[in-house]
Amino acid sequence: MRQARTQLPSRDRNDWKTIRTLLPYLWEFRGRLAVALVFLILAKLATVGVPVALKHVVGTLQSQAGSGAALVGLPLALLVGYGLLRLCTSLFNELRNAVFAKASQRSIRHIALKVFRHLHGLALRFHLDRQTGGLSRDIERGTRSISQLLHYLVFSILPTFFEIAVVTIILLANYKFWFAVVTLVTVTIYSVFTYVVTNWRTKFRVWMNWVDSQANSRAVDSLINYETVKYFGNEEF
Repeated sequence: MRQARTQLPSRDRNDWKTIRTLLPYLWEFRGRLAVALVFLILAKLATVGVPVALKHVVGTLQSQAGSGAALVGLPLALLVGYGLLRLCTSLFNELRNAVFAKASQRSIRHIALKVFRHLHGLALRFHLDRQTGGLSRDIERGTRSISQLLHYLVFSILPTFFEIAVVTIILLANYKFWFAVVTLVTVTIYSVFTYVVTNWRTKFRVWMNWVDSQANSRAVDSLINYETVKYFGNEEF
């Protein structure tokens, strides 16, 4: 085990360089990306508007109950608006995913083909010492991570900042200054904690991926080289 840990791949990486390599593939579908971002903004606005609409519904019902009035139209309209906002949140998210799916999948396809062409361009020495199982697992894991990275970047990180900004503006407009300060401080502490813990656990993820690739490589390569394994009687090994 101690000897195996020395073979771990280097964790030196440049996150911004990785993101820059994906930008040309996204730029090819900049129209779809722009439409997806519009749907995303509308979904975030609907999400923020849901509690505001609920506040008005409760306030209206409370005021009518206190005054003894029997008006139905206004509370009913607010309830319909509240339901429409809830519906729009899911609707715009689904439209966003539908519009962005082609850009995401096409980007994954281009990058996977680029890797495959690179493998065919390598020297014979690499292929003679091949580890087909580990290599196929790394390609699969890499393409899957591209999809996750694109969605985190476009639909998670940037929209979260936008939603925080909208919520802060609403708090500043309707409540005291300290409500917005407490909210921003809480979000900042949570973000810093998440960043630190994520970086700390990355080494375990790297180790897990490496062990998984090694196990898959030995399993697949032993089946590909079935005759050699049987010839030397090394099934148990």
